[in-house]
Amino acid sequence: MESRIIPVFDGHNDLPWECRVNRGYSVEGIDQELEQTLHTDIPKLRRGGYLAQFWSAYVSSEYSGGDAVVATLEQIDCIHRMCARYPKDLRIATTAQDVRDARDEGRIASLIGIEGGHQIADDLAVLREYARLGVRYMTLTWNNTNEFADAAVGQRRWHGLNDRGREVVREMNRIGMIVDLSHVSAETMRDALAVSSLPVMFSHSSCYSVNPHPRNVPEDVQRMLAENGGVQMITAVPGFVSAEVHEWAEAGEKGPRPRVTVSMVADHVEAARDVMGVDHVGVGGDFDGTGSMPEGLEDVGRYQNLFEELRSRGWSEDDLDALGWRNALRVLEAGDGAYRGFMAAGR
Repeated sequence: MESRIIPVFDGHNDLPWECRVNRGYSVEGIDQELEQTLHTDIPKLRRGGYLAQFWSAYVSSEYSGGDAVVATLEQIDCIHRMCARYPKDLRIATTAQDVRDARDEGRIASLIGIEGGHQIADDLAVLREYARLGVRYMTLTWNNTNEFADAAVGQRRWHGLNDRGREVVREMNRIGMIVDLSHVSAETMRDALAVSSLPVMFSHSSCYSVNPHPRNVPEDVQRMLAENGGVQMITAVPGFVSAEVHEWAEAGEKGPRPRVTVSMVADHVEAARDVMGVDHVGVGGDFDGTGSMPEGLEDVGRYQNLFEELRSRGWSEDDLDALGWRNALRVLEAGDGAYRGFMAAGR
């Protein structure tokens, strides 16, 4: 008997950056199988069981100030153009009800997140304008410490959030933009969780207890996240999944890369569940944001392999639904009232 398809609400996908860097911002042809070039296309999304995708409007930290803002607007435009080009398959969404409506229409809800506080150029007006354009989360840092928060790697300036960072988190709460803690330092994670009045998310992070990579989430932070009501969306990036790959990369990538499998991703899912409970775990693959992915999760079309692996470990269908989509939808919905209020008031 064939297993039921588990709907997927994924926290992070970098297809827009791939379109920028390698396709001249063209969105043509993604309604066809693109085996050799991208992890993501519409046929693969359909095969993977996608209900909703947070597309990343990512901009490298090489861009700063007004240049970062312009590049971010181009990324947001790319996501809107992609959905306009393929309206039978994709629909822009900003709220949980939009996700449900897209599901009822047979379309994949397309939400927008920005992946780094440098993209607001230290200006809350820019943050608010992004929200007006449909952005529903911001990652407080990328791989660079910025004006208000320390990143997981590189320079430490603030020992977490500074006063400006706490102001940014409070403003994000006020306008209903989800605080995303992937890429930030452990100190920043703790500070943001202490400040935020709404559930936060890790859009694409795995477990420090399984692989002590600075991009992964420590257990004390996971316990704070459960109390906050948020969600950790487990990623499939090989270096975050496998301690052996992390060590191999740190040693200069000499010799073949150690093997990484979908079973190892499932280990992170279970480690997060064991600390927080199943209601605080989700999925955030980071497809098209890195190179080769684990065996069994080579592209977005293979997501059901993860759920099949967890079924083999005794996961119930209800718990798989919580992981696949329900927890992410709950965190989105928790900020919908604030977001709608901000959009209605216009300030």
